[in-house]
Amino acid sequence: MASVLIVEARFYDHLNDMLIAGARAAIEAAGHSAEVVTVPGALEVPGAISMAAESGRYDAFVALGVVIRGETYHFEIVSNESARGIMALTMDGIPIGNGILTTENEEQAIRRADPAQLDKGGGAAQAAIAMLELQQRFA
Repeated sequence: MASVLIVEARFYDHLNDMLIAGARAAIEAAGHSAEVVTVPGALEVPGAISMAAESGRYDAFVALGVVIRGETYHFEIVSNESARGIMALTMDGIPIGNGILTTENEEQAIRRADPAQLDKGGGAAQAAIAMLELQQRFA
């Protein structure tokens, strides 16, 4: 049984609750355990995963959060830099499923976050588990 850490950037409570529900269900369905840690925003997710990975207490990670386009360039910075940070960690061999949603509006976010619709939280958890299994195969 693997220990999976869900790192959530909690900004939209109702959306994050759906993402976490989907991720937890997928992790538990695979026979693994899940723990959740909350960070202020999507830019802090890669740093939290890096710190947690160094602890050696977790086998895989799920990055969750929602970034909805606003009126400024901030959306692009947060979306691009959080994805870049997560990708850099995966290139270092850390099994991560990226479930940080980047959407144009709340309607798109709800559709993607809801476990009964697109279930991107569950999909991110499945990706993390798949990467963990691949890491174990190559070990």
